[in-house]
Amino acid sequence: MSIDFFGIGGPGQIGDLKNTQKSQSGKKTEAVQNPDQVQFSAVLQDVNKAKQSESTISAERAAKVQALKAQIAEGSYKPDLHKVASSLLQFIVEEK
Repeated sequence: MSIDFFGIGGPGQIGDLKNTQKSQSGKKTEAVQNPDQVQFSAVLQDVNKAKQSESTISAERAAKVQALKAQIAEGSYKPDLHKVASSLLQFIVEEK
């Protein structure tokens, strides 16, 4: 690198150009060896896990619904009448 003062030749090259080039090429290889990394917060990781478990739960629920539909179609579905009655009473009390 040379410096030019108002159109008059300057003191020539400043510093050692070879050292500058070596240090710049060393930085380039470091960048290639250490690519950028992204780390997500624990909250986002928990959201991801919840979505995955939600899909598993919905698949299980769909399987249960299919089994109940099959039992109803066959006529073999026998609900627990005490549970049904307590759920109905609780629903009626909470609505008032």
